[in-house]
Amino acid sequence: MKRLPALVLTLVIFYSGFGQNKSCCQMPASNQMLALNESFAATHLPPAPFTLQNSKGRMVVFKTADGKTGRAYVVKSDKPTDKVVFMFHEWWGLNDYIKREADNLQSELGNVDVYALDLFDGAVATTVPEAQQYMSETKDERCRAIIRGAIAMAGSRAKIASIGWCYGGGWSLQSALLEGPQAVACVMYYGLPETDLKKLKTLHCDVLGIFGTQDKFINPEVVKTFEENMKKCGKKITTHSYDADHAFANPSNPKYSKEFAADAHAKALLYLKERLGL
Repeated sequence: MKRLPALVLTLVIFYSGFGQNKSCCQMPASNQMLALNESFAATHLPPAPFTLQNSKGRMVVFKTADGKTGRAYVVKSDKPTDKVVFMFHEWWGLNDYIKREADNLQSELGNVDVYALDLFDGAVATTVPEAQQYMSETKDERCRAIIRGAIAMAGSRAKIASIGWCYGGGWSLQSALLEGPQAVACVMYYGLPETDLKKLKTLHCDVLGIFGTQDKFINPEVVKTFEENMKKCGKKITTHSYDADHAFANPSNPKYSKEFAADAHAKALLYLKERLGL
């Protein structure tokens, strides 16, 4: 991929900002800067090789708002439904682990269609340097175009919920903002919050935020500011903060907590069922 100039520019921005010993989120940060933070990278282990067997879904290609095409792993309900969940991957990309999550979530929720969106346009990382590269080089405008294309694919009558982890946690919130009145729910696991109050005022659904108190990046101060901003905008947010580190819900992460991950998943599942009317 011919993306080196953009990566060099991001590195310049990154080092000019992080030389001040600030949290990446206190700046506020971008996904690009977060990806190139070596401390952040060190909190992740490469996922173990995994191939999904007996998948329930299939890859689909759809038109995106920028005139290109996007990809998603779509798991359909057994019967037609207007209830849709957009799922957003971590910085590894749309790998078989995320596809398995989509399969499982569709089975647990029932009468919904789950779209696991590919924000990396086919790139899947198996090493930390690859993940840093893909996350830092992916343009926000392109991600929004993909999401808008998915909204169009879901249809104007769709009731849309979103869920994502880490990189995808931030995009779960951005998706809810783009969905407008079609948004009914948003689950974000330790993702970058939106800091623009004008944007937050346009949110049509409440938010369930899941965080770790040991997270040095999406830290308690960042979470508190997010809660305060949501309150200023007249929006509802429910947060659950666990005594855990960043990405504690990912089994491949060295700080994984089976207990906290299970509890967070149960809360997310209940929230999605209530908001989607299941």
